[in-house]
Amino acid sequence: MKIQFLGAVREVTGSKHLITLNNGKKILLDCGMYQGKGLETDAMNRNLGFSPRDIDYLILSHAHIDHSGLIPYIAKQGFEGSIITTFASRDLCSIMLADCGKIQEYDTITHNKKRARQHLPPVEPIYTMADAEQSMQYFIGIPYNKPFRVTKGVKVTFTNTGHLLGAGVVNLQIKEDGKTTRIAFTGDVGRPLNRILRPPQPFPQVDYIICESTYGNRLHESEVVAEDKLLEIIRKTCVEKGGKLIIPSFSIGRTQEIIYSLNNFYNKGKLPKIKVFVDSPLAVNATNIFRLHLECFNVKVLANLENDPDPFGFNDLHYTQNVADSKKLNEMNEPCIIISASGMMEAGRVKHHLANNISNPKNTVLAVGYCSPSTLGARILRGDQSVSIFGQMHLVRADVEQIDSYSGHADYKELLQFLDCQDKELVKRVFLVHGDLDSQQFFSEQLNDNGYANVEIPEFGQVFET
Repeated sequence: MKIQFLGAVREVTGSKHLITLNNGKKILLDCGMYQGKGLETDAMNRNLGFSPRDIDYLILSHAHIDHSGLIPYIAKQGFEGSIITTFASRDLCSIMLADCGKIQEYDTITHNKKRARQHLPPVEPIYTMADAEQSMQYFIGIPYNKPFRVTKGVKVTFTNTGHLLGAGVVNLQIKEDGKTTRIAFTGDVGRPLNRILRPPQPFPQVDYIICESTYGNRLHESEVVAEDKLLEIIRKTCVEKGGKLIIPSFSIGRTQEIIYSLNNFYNKGKLPKIKVFVDSPLAVNATNIFRLHLECFNVKVLANLENDPDPFGFNDLHYTQNVADSKKLNEMNEPCIIISASGMMEAGRVKHHLANNISNPKNTVLAVGYCSPSTLGARILRGDQSVSIFGQMHLVRADVEQIDSYSGHADYKELLQFLDCQDKELVKRVFLVHGDLDSQQFFSEQLNDNGYANVEIPEFGQVFET
């Protein structure tokens, strides 16, 4: 058996790991889209490193676009295998992939106008909304903790990671030539104290671990400190300065956590009397899917549901669907909170809100998750005095704040705690993926100090034989 690393290698996006069995069957773990690299991104996404027609099975850890976003593309290029994931991940993919296709159609129209002015031929989107909808026919949803026969000699079981609704460790048992090999691909690992989801659960003993390392060199602040900080930022921005609080946030997971916190503030009488807007059609649809999957909620949320039947709604909360209503938010002169995608500030409606609000010192931009180094979000966070948005330079005069606790990724101590379910002496090798190199090198040292003898940081395209 061979494992080849074809994405999220020494960087955070584009998750793709290819397992080739001795009999020639090919199993792809995730099929994620590269994000946040400007003009490089398109070429990286089109050049897969494998032929989609050769893939027999795709096993998806969770629905985030950097893990699922190229599924419609490989289906368009000839993939006809099964896509195996959890029920909730399948439901989220049904809206997320369509939304991604729609964005690509729109971006391609804009890009082709520029190419026409340069007398260059038009380009096609990587895939369309229709391609995304067509790819859903290949999905198979399965529950957590139930072994599923992928093919002869191969079983998969998903165990909860607490990262996103439906996210799971891909636990593979592969029997070939009389030998059983156990592989765990963590996907992304959530935090022990997620505000909404069940905490990550232990996973069965394995021989090989493919582990994320996004926050492999960082520690989060506590949840209590983070919520106090959020409330303080709201009061300072919206009450004291009378400005707007812009929260760029991933539509799935992060947005629902923020809404849940604001809902709790509202119920306790702590939230100032201001309007809160969720300006993302995808977030609206995702929140409805969250409401369908109570099996993923933690004990605290389930208990709260007895007194508050809708933890994602309160009187001053408004979900914005159409473009006209989104544009009106930039014409408002009253203090408010605007939660809008994307979290890395690279696409979506939030870019319009940033363009209209980032130069006003009354306002605040609050980042609540990881931003890849090359993204607009990273440039704003590192303190650039001016940034380019839609090709125009904007002075950064708004306050810029960050709260890491809302990140969906475990920090390095939480990752070590998550891996404690393993007998280290039985783990033959740990592969670190989905992290910047500095983060991976630090986390590799932590793993060594904690008894893991063989830790690898693969290079792109590198193949390992088990």
